[in-house]
Amino acid sequence: MKLQLNIQPLNTWLNTNNEPLLISGPCSAETEEQLLTTAHLLAATGKVSVLRAGIWKPRTRPGEFEGIGSVGLEWLNRAKQETGLPTAVEVANAKHVEEALAAGVDVLWIGARSTVNPFTVQEIADALQGVDIPVLVKNPVNPDLQLWIGALERINKAGITKLGAIHRGFSSFEKSSFRNEPMWEMAIQLKTLCPELPIINDPSHICGNRELIPYIAQKALDLDMQGLMIESHVDPSVAWTDAKQQVTPAALAELVDRLTVREPESNNEVFVDQLAELRKQIDKIDDLMLQKLGERMSIVQKIGEFKRDNQVTILQVNRWDEIIKKGTAFAKALKLDTGFVEKFLELVHSESIRKQTEIMNAGKAEAGIAAESHAEVKA
Repeated sequence: MKLQLNIQPLNTWLNTNNEPLLISGPCSAETEEQLLTTAHLLAATGKVSVLRAGIWKPRTRPGEFEGIGSVGLEWLNRAKQETGLPTAVEVANAKHVEEALAAGVDVLWIGARSTVNPFTVQEIADALQGVDIPVLVKNPVNPDLQLWIGALERINKAGITKLGAIHRGFSSFEKSSFRNEPMWEMAIQLKTLCPELPIINDPSHICGNRELIPYIAQKALDLDMQGLMIESHVDPSVAWTDAKQQVTPAALAELVDRLTVREPESNNEVFVDQLAELRKQIDKIDDLMLQKLGERMSIVQKIGEFKRDNQVTILQVNRWDEIIKKGTAFAKALKLDTGFVEKFLELVHSESIRKQTEIMNAGKAEAGIAAESHAEVKA
């Protein structure tokens, strides 16, 4: 089921010169000099479309730097006047919205910690009633697609049609190279549900360090995201917040120059014909895979009935270990990614367990009904 949003195309409300949108600026506005210097250097690259800066910073623990506050809006306005760059800030409540609008901020975004709370999003939406301004909604901290969609819907219902999403990754208990796991499938699902919705990628918050930013930025563009939000500071080594994930304006320009921008479609007839033929081959293989899965589940049903009749447990760890070892070994021989194959086998195994559990429970339910009927007759 498609997500119904009333939105305008990105290129009608932000000038990107037919290039991916690039929003950049310091994680936090620290001093007027820091913000203005960074803004001028970013403008000089000719690559930045929107200047961002954190004015109010939600921090995990009290006592940490929570943003310079409203005075930073004055600095941001001066930066806009001197560079010509539109400005963007994060808002987390109605007061932030009112102050940002009064200061002439051009783009607002809702942060991940706010998106997770429908009450907060609704307060922001109420403050935006009757306002014509672009609003970008970051994904919630936790991987919950419905929360992300709900936030977008609330802002859209407030009358905001210049609407976009920001993919900044998700928190996870599993430790990895990333500050926030990309979980690309979440952004892909959102794009599938609403193809016209612009999705911007935030490599800075996904990576947590500047070294990985080029990799994530390129992958985002390859997945047809419409732009990037990358934090930039005149001197990241002395930044008051998130120093490791910020880049200098010069490094940003170099990074952008190295990115490859690809088109989502091609008018080349040879390409279109060959792609269509290859997709036909994939469709045939997919049909065969589904057919074989159907056959496998028929056998699973028989196994479930056999276990039920012989009072044998559903899960047999030795058998599962055997499947995993055999499957991963075969995957290596076929030059398939073993991680992918393990996930696939886990999904198949999970469905097999579900199906066998259903058979076991069905047997108990039938026995219960028979017992009740027998009791009634006896009574």
